[in-house]
Amino acid sequence: MTDFASLDPTYGYGLDGLLAVLPPQAPEDFADFWTLKYRQALGVDPVLALEPSAYQRPGMRVWDCRYRSTDGITIGGWLLEPEHGRPRQGFVVGHGYGGIVQPDFPLPCADAVYLVPCFRGIGRSHHAPISDDPSWHVLHDIDKPDRYIIGGCAQDLWIGVTALRSRLPARAGPISYMGISFGGGIGALALPWDERIARGHLNVPTFGHQPLRLQLPTIGSAASQQRFEQTHGHVLETLAYYDAGSAARFIRQPMLVAAALFDPSVAPPTQFAIYNALAGPKQLFVLATGHAENPARIAQEHNLLDALTRFFCGDESRVPPLA
Repeated sequence: MTDFASLDPTYGYGLDGLLAVLPPQAPEDFADFWTLKYRQALGVDPVLALEPSAYQRPGMRVWDCRYRSTDGITIGGWLLEPEHGRPRQGFVVGHGYGGIVQPDFPLPCADAVYLVPCFRGIGRSHHAPISDDPSWHVLHDIDKPDRYIIGGCAQDLWIGVTALRSRLPARAGPISYMGISFGGGIGALALPWDERIARGHLNVPTFGHQPLRLQLPTIGSAASQQRFEQTHGHVLETLAYYDAGSAARFIRQPMLVAAALFDPSVAPPTQFAIYNALAGPKQLFVLATGHAENPARIAQEHNLLDALTRFFCGDESRVPPLA
């Protein structure tokens, strides 16, 4: 692991330089690769199960939930519904690589249902022999492009959308996605292929520009991939299909990306490669730091929540109800 003091978390980039970073072109069969995974996920009946949660949140009814995903894996997490009134939309929310203990983060829209799954192998979705240690989780089946765990996590997201749709009223509005760090990278990989997701937010997303991820020093999950590459080689043969920046070229939904100028865990140029490649309407929220404290953090988080509320809950976010 790289010592924090030995690296520059700006990697020598200013904002202008970051806005010029573009990811590599995807392999020719990239779309076919991901479309197959999506079709496999659509074939799974999630059988969503709910029971009252010990976690309480004012104004919301909170359930512990579980649903079936691919490979016989059960996904655990939470479902939050408005205590009063009819929900107008839904969200799937993806967590970071540290996992999630409870869904205590700010919510942008009060009139929404939120599904917060733990991706396979992590937290409430523990599944041996998958490790919940990010350094090992990110390597699980990395030598098998078709079986690499990140593809399974994207399927967990898509099946989560199916599960959430079963909970929303028949004439409810859109489903959107919000993901941070690990969950941001999973979202970028998953959104291009799922037209059921109306818009998305990625916060300091990982898995962007995989060749750069393998080169830039980091204290994040990419460090273990770098060590694996040094020992075994050929990692890009898999990671080329799991490049969130390459996937972003296929995203057409409106997107709001929060990307950091300074981040020792997810190098800023790899974050901006995702934003820069987005093919549809997009908004950028620039963070001073990611995965690191700074004196302006609380104010920036407040401003970001305001931006998310406008993006997801304002009039411009309203699209026709689900078919």
